[in-house]
Amino acid sequence: MAPAAHAAPKPWASDFVLLAAIWGASFLFMRIGALEFGALPTAAVRVAIAAMFLLPLVWLRGLLPELKKHWRRTFFIGLLNSGIPFACFSFALLSISTGLSAILNATVPMFGALIAWAWLNDKLTASRLLGLAVGFAGVALLAWDKASFTPDASGASSGWAVLACLLAVLCYGISASYTKRYLAGLPPLVTAAGSQIGATLGLALPALWLWPARMPGASAWLALLVVGVVCTGIAYILFFRLIENAGPPRALSVTFLVPVFAVLYGVTFLGETVTPWMLGCAAVIVCGTALSTGLLRLGRGNRTLPR
Repeated sequence: MAPAAHAAPKPWASDFVLLAAIWGASFLFMRIGALEFGALPTAAVRVAIAAMFLLPLVWLRGLLPELKKHWRRTFFIGLLNSGIPFACFSFALLSISTGLSAILNATVPMFGALIAWAWLNDKLTASRLLGLAVGFAGVALLAWDKASFTPDASGASSGWAVLACLLAVLCYGISASYTKRYLAGLPPLVTAAGSQIGATLGLALPALWLWPARMPGASAWLALLVVGVVCTGIAYILFFRLIENAGPPRALSVTFLVPVFAVLYGVTFLGETVTPWMLGCAAVIVCGTALSTGLLRLGRGNRTLPR
């Protein structure tokens, strides 16, 4: 008998792993930047650097006509997929750890699956519905442990930070379905560049209003340079390419791996601690998300539910 042929690797698998490693590092760099810049200026500088990095690439590839043609929708997706989430996470990282932020970020596929079902008629089986319930239960357990709305000595509140993270992931879920519906077929570079320009324009005035009185140091500027070019500019090219090649649910499931890298970076470079409660809740969230996106299926949970 001839040996079984090895399954061909997924064409998007390398993008998937690379994107997880890059986005895992973004929490580290955002925290470094936010401590000196503040939340909104951090998000604004991040997207502005990404826009300056991507726009020349669009011009060199001869894609400016495409960007001009689709500027309204790409600019809008920038606010939804970058501007609001980056501001939320920058705010959250002032009071909670990078690992906890990344674990909450892992709920993106759950929101994405629910929105894709309601908006794009994506199938939602009983197994996936169970996954949504399990995943949100994990979020509730994790949030309950951290949901203190009493300000600490620095004036920060972990409860508001958790809510900010959940608002960010809701925006990510909506933007993935919006991209698939209205920007399908558009070159990922055009979508990435247009989105960062739109986010920059949307955050410019609030960031100038809240700009720190004292000029941030070199380490904060370097952190935002890295997060702008690598974790935003390059990462969003990979992300929109994943949506195009693998679909929104699989693209969003990259957040399964992001906490692994984020926790590793946080422990190694910031000396953060990871509690057993965090790990337990993370396992519940990942299991729920795997079910809700269809990556994991129960034997009798494949009945499609009506929309």
